[in-house]
Amino acid sequence: MAVTKKAKSAEVEEPHVSRDELRRWYRDMLLIRRFEERAGQMYGLGLIGGFCHLYIGQEAVVVGMQAALEEGDTIVTSYRDHGHMLACGMDPKGVMAELTGRRGGYSHGKGGSMHMFSREKNFFGGHGIVGAQVPIGTGLAFAHHYRENGRVSVTYLGDGAINQGQVYESFNMAELWKLPVVYVIENNRYGMGTSVTRASARTDLYHRGVAHGIPGEQVDGMDVVAVHAAGIDAVAHARSGQGPIILEMLTYRYRGHSMSDPAKYRTRDEVDRMRNEHDPIDQVRRRLIAEGDSEAELRDIDRRVRDRVAEAAQFAQDSPEPDPAELWTDVLAEA
Repeated sequence: MAVTKKAKSAEVEEPHVSRDELRRWYRDMLLIRRFEERAGQMYGLGLIGGFCHLYIGQEAVVVGMQAALEEGDTIVTSYRDHGHMLACGMDPKGVMAELTGRRGGYSHGKGGSMHMFSREKNFFGGHGIVGAQVPIGTGLAFAHHYRENGRVSVTYLGDGAINQGQVYESFNMAELWKLPVVYVIENNRYGMGTSVTRASARTDLYHRGVAHGIPGEQVDGMDVVAVHAAGIDAVAHARSGQGPIILEMLTYRYRGHSMSDPAKYRTRDEVDRMRNEHDPIDQVRRRLIAEGDSEAELRDIDRRVRDRVAEAAQFAQDSPEPDPAELWTDVLAEA
Protein backbone atom coordinates (compact mmCIF):
# COMPACT_ATOMS: atom_id res chain seq x y z
CA MET A 1 0.00 0.00 0.00
CA ALA A 2 1.20 3.52 -0.77
CA VAL A 3 2.47 5.73 1.99
CA THR A 4 0.33 8.82 2.45
CA LYS A 5 1.05 11.83 4.61
CA LYS A 6 -1.03 14.69 5.91
CA ALA A 7 0.07 18.31 5.64
CA LYS A 8 3.03 19.08 7.83
CA SER A 9 2.23 20.71 11.15
CA ALA A 10 3.00 24.39 11.56
CA GLU A 11 5.21 23.34 14.51
CA VAL A 12 7.60 21.43 12.24
CA GLU A 13 10.72 23.43 11.49
CA GLU A 14 10.63 24.79 7.95
CA PRO A 15 13.61 24.34 5.62
CA HIS A 16 15.94 27.30 5.31
CA VAL A 17 15.16 29.58 2.40
CA SER A 18 17.45 32.47 1.51
CA ARG A 19 16.16 36.03 1.24
CA ASP A 20 17.16 36.04 -2.43
CA GLU A 21 14.93 33.02 -3.04
CA LEU A 22 12.07 34.62 -1.12
CA ARG A 23 12.43 37.84 -3.11
CA ARG A 24 12.42 35.90 -6.38
CA TRP A 25 9.31 33.96 -5.37
CA TYR A 26 7.65 37.18 -4.19
CA ARG A 27 8.37 38.80 -7.55
CA ASP A 28 7.16 35.77 -9.51
CA MET A 29 3.93 35.51 -7.53
CA LEU A 30 3.35 39.24 -7.89
CA LEU A 31 3.87 38.96 -11.65
CA ILE A 32 1.16 36.30 -11.86
CA ARG A 33 -1.20 38.29 -9.61
CA ARG A 34 -0.78 41.60 -11.48
CA PHE A 35 -0.93 39.87 -14.88
CA GLU A 36 -4.19 38.15 -13.98
CA GLU A 37 -5.67 41.35 -12.59
CA ARG A 38 -4.87 43.12 -15.86
CA ALA A 39 -6.26 40.18 -17.86
CA GLY A 40 -9.50 40.49 -15.92
CA GLN A 41 -9.68 44.20 -16.73
CA MET A 42 -9.00 43.60 -20.41
CA TYR A 43 -11.67 40.90 -20.50
CA GLY A 44 -14.15 43.40 -19.08
CA LEU A 45 -13.21 45.86 -21.82
CA GLY A 46 -13.86 43.26 -24.52
CA LEU A 47 -10.19 42.93 -25.48
CA ILE A 48 -10.16 39.26 -24.47
CA GLY A 49 -12.90 36.97 -25.73
CA GLY A 50 -13.99 33.41 -25.08
CA PHE A 51 -13.19 31.69 -21.81
CA CYS A 52 -10.73 33.13 -19.31
CA HIS A 53 -9.89 31.39 -16.01
CA LEU A 54 -7.81 33.45 -13.59
CA TYR A 55 -5.21 32.03 -11.20
CA ILE A 56 -5.51 34.70 -8.50
CA GLY A 57 -4.95 33.15 -5.06
CA GLN A 58 -3.15 30.02 -6.25
CA GLU A 59 0.20 31.61 -7.12
CA ALA A 60 2.26 29.79 -4.46
CA VAL A 61 1.56 26.38 -6.01
CA VAL A 62 3.17 26.85 -9.39
CA VAL A 63 5.94 29.20 -8.18
CA GLY A 64 7.00 26.80 -5.41
CA MET A 65 6.86 23.78 -7.72
CA GLN A 66 8.70 25.46 -10.58
CA ALA A 67 11.54 26.35 -8.22
CA ALA A 68 11.94 22.64 -7.47
CA LEU A 69 12.48 21.62 -11.11
CA GLU A 70 15.53 21.25 -13.31
CA GLU A 71 16.18 22.34 -16.88
CA GLY A 72 14.39 19.98 -19.25
CA ASP A 73 11.60 18.91 -16.90
CA THR A 74 8.21 19.23 -18.59
CA ILE A 75 4.98 20.93 -17.51
CA VAL A 76 1.39 20.39 -18.59
CA THR A 77 -1.75 21.78 -17.01
CA SER A 78 -5.45 22.57 -17.38
CA TYR A 79 -7.26 25.66 -18.66
CA ARG A 80 -6.33 27.75 -15.57
CA ASP A 81 -2.90 28.09 -17.07
CA HIS A 82 -1.61 31.67 -17.30
CA GLY A 83 0.24 31.39 -13.99
CA HIS A 84 1.99 28.21 -15.08
CA MET A 85 3.17 29.88 -18.28
CA LEU A 86 4.64 32.84 -16.45
CA ALA A 87 6.27 30.64 -13.81
CA CYS A 88 7.92 28.63 -16.61
CA GLY A 89 9.52 31.84 -17.85
CA MET A 90 7.29 32.47 -20.85
CA ASP A 91 7.24 36.13 -21.92
CA PRO A 92 4.23 38.03 -20.51
CA LYS A 93 3.99 39.83 -23.86
CA GLY A 94 3.46 36.60 -25.76
CA VAL A 95 1.00 35.30 -23.18
CA MET A 96 -1.09 38.47 -23.17
CA ALA A 97 -0.99 38.68 -26.97
CA GLU A 98 -2.38 35.15 -27.13
CA LEU A 99 -5.14 36.05 -24.68
CA THR A 100 -6.19 38.86 -27.02
CA GLY A 101 -5.97 36.63 -30.11
CA ARG A 102 -3.05 38.47 -31.71
CA ARG A 103 -0.29 37.37 -34.03
CA GLY A 104 2.38 37.96 -31.40
CA GLY A 105 0.89 35.32 -29.10
CA TYR A 106 2.46 31.97 -28.32
CA SER A 107 -0.08 30.16 -30.52
CA HIS A 108 -0.14 32.99 -33.07
CA GLY A 109 -3.53 34.16 -31.81
CA LYS A 110 -5.32 30.87 -32.52
CA GLY A 111 -5.26 29.20 -29.11
CA GLY A 112 -6.48 31.89 -26.76
CA SER A 113 -6.49 31.60 -22.99
CA MET A 114 -6.63 27.82 -22.71
CA HIS A 115 -4.37 26.57 -25.50
CA MET A 116 -0.88 27.96 -25.78
CA PHE A 117 2.43 26.17 -25.70
CA SER A 118 6.18 26.72 -25.56
CA ARG A 119 8.59 23.98 -26.58
CA GLU A 120 11.45 26.29 -25.60
CA LYS A 121 10.19 26.39 -21.99
CA ASN A 122 9.02 22.75 -22.02
CA PHE A 123 5.46 23.90 -21.42
CA PHE A 124 3.11 21.49 -23.19
CA GLY A 125 0.00 23.51 -22.87
CA GLY A 126 -3.11 24.34 -21.07
CA HIS A 127 -5.95 22.05 -22.05
CA GLY A 128 -9.64 22.88 -22.12
CA ILE A 129 -11.09 19.40 -21.62
CA VAL A 130 -11.31 18.55 -17.92
CA GLY A 131 -8.64 15.98 -17.07
CA ALA A 132 -7.33 15.70 -20.64
CA GLN A 133 -3.88 16.91 -19.65
CA VAL A 134 -3.33 13.98 -17.27
CA PRO A 135 -2.83 11.31 -19.99
CA ILE A 136 -0.66 13.82 -21.87
CA GLY A 137 1.51 14.44 -18.81
CA THR A 138 1.77 10.70 -18.30
CA GLY A 139 2.83 10.37 -21.93
CA LEU A 140 5.51 12.99 -21.40
CA ALA A 141 6.75 10.96 -18.45
CA PHE A 142 6.82 7.86 -20.66
CA ALA A 143 8.95 9.78 -23.18
CA HIS A 144 11.41 10.71 -20.43
CA HIS A 145 11.48 7.09 -19.25
CA TYR A 146 11.95 5.74 -22.78
CA ARG A 147 14.74 8.18 -23.58
CA GLU A 148 16.39 7.69 -20.19
CA ASN A 149 17.02 11.43 -20.04
CA GLY A 150 16.55 11.86 -16.29
CA ARG A 151 13.70 14.35 -16.69
CA VAL A 152 10.42 14.55 -14.81
CA SER A 153 6.90 15.42 -15.97
CA VAL A 154 4.92 17.69 -13.64
CA THR A 155 1.23 17.29 -14.41
CA TYR A 156 -1.27 19.68 -12.82
CA LEU A 157 -4.95 18.93 -12.35
CA GLY A 158 -7.76 20.27 -10.21
CA ASP A 159 -10.14 18.81 -7.67
CA GLY A 160 -12.82 18.90 -10.37
CA ALA A 161 -10.74 16.65 -12.65
CA ILE A 162 -9.83 14.10 -10.02
CA ASN A 163 -13.03 12.09 -10.55
CA GLN A 164 -12.45 11.62 -14.29
CA GLY A 165 -11.81 8.04 -15.42
CA GLN A 166 -8.85 8.91 -17.62
CA VAL A 167 -7.03 10.16 -14.52
CA TYR A 168 -7.08 6.67 -12.99
CA GLU A 169 -6.09 4.99 -16.22
CA SER A 170 -3.09 7.32 -16.21
CA PHE A 171 -2.31 6.57 -12.56
CA ASN A 172 -2.34 2.84 -13.28
CA MET A 173 -0.02 3.07 -16.28
CA ALA A 174 2.34 5.45 -14.50
CA GLU A 175 2.79 3.13 -11.53
CA LEU A 176 2.90 -0.01 -13.69
CA TRP A 177 5.82 1.38 -15.69
CA LYS A 178 7.33 3.46 -12.85
CA LEU A 179 7.10 6.65 -14.88
CA PRO A 180 8.77 9.85 -13.61
CA VAL A 181 5.67 11.99 -13.07
CA VAL A 182 4.52 14.25 -10.23
CA TYR A 183 0.75 14.71 -10.23
CA VAL A 184 -0.06 18.05 -8.59
CA ILE A 185 -3.70 18.33 -7.55
CA GLU A 186 -4.57 22.00 -7.12
CA ASN A 187 -7.47 21.59 -4.71
CA ASN A 188 -9.05 25.05 -4.70
CA ARG A 189 -12.21 23.58 -3.13
CA TYR A 190 -14.58 24.17 -6.04
CA GLY A 191 -14.88 22.33 -9.36
CA MET A 192 -16.60 25.03 -11.40
CA GLY A 193 -19.40 25.84 -8.93
CA THR A 194 -19.51 22.57 -7.00
CA SER A 195 -17.78 22.24 -3.64
CA VAL A 196 -15.38 19.32 -3.34
CA THR A 197 -17.44 18.14 -0.36
CA ARG A 198 -20.42 17.61 -2.70
CA ALA A 199 -18.44 15.92 -5.47
CA SER A 200 -16.00 13.62 -3.69
CA ALA A 201 -16.75 10.91 -1.13
CA ARG A 202 -13.29 11.52 0.32
CA THR A 203 -12.10 15.08 0.24
CA ASP A 204 -8.45 14.36 1.14
CA LEU A 205 -7.43 13.79 -2.44
CA TYR A 206 -3.82 12.76 -1.88
CA HIS A 207 -5.19 9.26 -1.15
CA ARG A 208 -6.42 8.82 -4.72
CA GLY A 209 -3.37 6.84 -5.83
CA VAL A 210 -3.53 4.23 -3.05
CA ALA A 211 -5.27 1.63 -5.24
CA HIS A 212 -2.32 1.80 -7.64
CA GLY A 213 0.40 1.98 -5.01
CA ILE A 214 1.16 5.66 -5.63
CA PRO A 215 2.28 7.63 -2.56
CA GLY A 216 0.73 11.00 -1.82
CA GLU A 217 1.11 14.02 0.41
CA GLN A 218 -1.16 16.91 1.35
CA VAL A 219 0.51 20.33 1.36
CA ASP A 220 -0.44 23.87 2.34
CA GLY A 221 -0.72 25.31 -1.17
CA MET A 222 -0.97 28.87 0.15
CA ASP A 223 2.59 28.68 1.56
CA VAL A 224 5.24 28.83 -1.16
CA VAL A 225 7.94 27.57 1.21
CA ALA A 226 5.90 24.47 2.09
CA VAL A 227 5.13 23.90 -1.59
CA HIS A 228 8.78 24.15 -2.54
CA ALA A 229 9.89 21.74 0.18
CA ALA A 230 7.28 19.16 -0.83
CA GLY A 231 8.13 19.71 -4.48
CA ILE A 232 11.83 19.03 -3.91
CA ASP A 233 11.04 15.69 -2.25
CA ALA A 234 8.42 14.66 -4.82
CA VAL A 235 10.59 15.48 -7.83
CA ALA A 236 13.51 13.58 -6.29
CA HIS A 237 11.20 10.57 -5.78
CA ALA A 238 10.09 10.60 -9.42
CA ARG A 239 13.55 11.29 -10.83
CA SER A 240 15.15 8.43 -8.87
CA GLY A 241 13.09 5.81 -10.67
CA GLN A 242 10.57 5.15 -7.89
CA GLY A 243 7.65 6.07 -10.13
CA PRO A 244 4.80 8.57 -9.78
CA ILE A 245 3.80 10.57 -6.71
CA ILE A 246 0.80 12.76 -5.89
CA LEU A 247 0.92 16.15 -4.19
CA GLU A 248 -2.42 17.62 -3.11
CA MET A 249 -2.05 21.37 -2.79
CA LEU A 250 -4.71 22.91 -0.55
CA THR A 251 -5.23 26.25 -2.23
CA TYR A 252 -8.01 28.71 -3.06
CA ARG A 253 -9.10 30.82 -6.00
CA TYR A 254 -10.43 34.29 -5.15
CA ARG A 255 -12.31 34.83 -8.40
CA GLY A 256 -15.05 32.77 -10.01
CA HIS A 257 -14.38 29.62 -11.99
CA SER A 258 -14.13 31.79 -15.11
CA MET A 259 -14.83 35.42 -15.89
CA SER A 260 -18.51 34.59 -16.51
CA ASP A 261 -18.95 33.05 -13.04
CA PRO A 262 -20.37 35.34 -10.29
CA ALA A 263 -19.37 32.70 -7.67
CA LYS A 264 -22.60 32.96 -5.69
CA TYR A 265 -22.11 29.44 -4.34
CA ARG A 266 -19.79 30.72 -1.58
CA THR A 267 -19.98 33.58 0.88
CA ARG A 268 -18.04 36.81 0.74
CA ASP A 269 -16.90 36.12 4.30
CA GLU A 270 -15.25 32.89 3.16
CA VAL A 271 -13.32 34.61 0.39
CA ASP A 272 -12.34 37.56 2.60
CA ARG A 273 -11.13 35.22 5.34
CA MET A 274 -8.85 33.40 2.90
CA ARG A 275 -7.51 36.68 1.52
CA ASN A 276 -6.88 38.19 4.94
CA GLU A 277 -5.50 35.14 6.73
CA HIS A 278 -3.84 32.97 4.09
CA ASP A 279 -2.88 35.07 1.08
CA PRO A 280 0.31 33.52 -0.38
CA ILE A 281 1.87 36.83 -1.41
CA ASP A 282 1.19 38.55 1.91
CA GLN A 283 2.80 35.63 3.73
CA VAL A 284 6.06 36.08 1.82
CA ARG A 285 5.86 39.85 2.18
CA ARG A 286 5.65 39.52 5.97
CA ARG A 287 8.59 37.13 6.02
CA LEU A 288 10.73 39.50 3.97
CA ILE A 289 9.93 42.43 6.22
CA ALA A 290 10.75 40.31 9.28
CA GLU A 291 14.11 39.45 7.69
CA GLY A 292 15.00 43.08 7.04
CA ASP A 293 13.51 44.15 3.72
CA SER A 294 11.92 47.58 3.78
CA GLU A 295 8.45 48.57 2.64
CA ALA A 296 10.08 50.79 0.02
CA GLU A 297 12.05 47.86 -1.45
CA LEU A 298 8.93 45.73 -1.74
CA ARG A 299 6.96 48.59 -3.29
CA ASP A 300 9.73 48.94 -5.85
CA ILE A 301 9.39 45.25 -6.79
CA ASP A 302 5.65 45.75 -7.21
CA ARG A 303 6.20 48.87 -9.33
CA ARG A 304 8.57 47.06 -11.67
CA VAL A 305 6.14 44.14 -11.98
CA ARG A 306 3.26 46.50 -12.77
CA ASP A 307 5.39 48.20 -15.44
CA ARG A 308 6.17 44.85 -17.01
CA VAL A 309 2.49 43.87 -17.09
CA ALA A 310 1.51 47.24 -18.56
CA GLU A 311 4.13 46.75 -21.28
CA ALA A 312 2.70 43.31 -22.03
CA ALA A 313 -0.84 44.68 -22.24
CA GLN A 314 0.25 47.41 -24.63
CA PHE A 315 2.19 44.95 -26.77
CA ALA A 316 -0.91 42.77 -27.02
CA GLN A 317 -3.11 45.66 -28.10
CA ASP A 318 -0.55 46.84 -30.66
CA SER A 319 0.07 43.39 -32.12
CA PRO A 320 -1.84 42.69 -35.37
CA GLU A 321 -4.52 40.06 -35.68
CA PRO A 322 -3.60 36.78 -37.41
CA ASP A 323 -3.60 36.70 -41.19
CA PRO A 324 -6.72 34.86 -42.50
CA ALA A 325 -4.37 32.39 -44.19
CA GLU A 326 -3.45 31.14 -40.71
CA LEU A 327 -6.75 29.26 -40.69
CA TRP A 328 -5.03 26.60 -42.80
CA THR A 329 -1.78 26.29 -40.85
CA ASP A 330 -1.12 23.98 -37.91
CA VAL A 331 -4.02 21.76 -39.00
CA LEU A 332 -2.19 18.88 -40.69
CA ALA A 333 1.41 17.73 -40.34
CA GLU A 334 2.80 15.80 -43.29
CA ALA A 335 4.74 12.80 -41.96
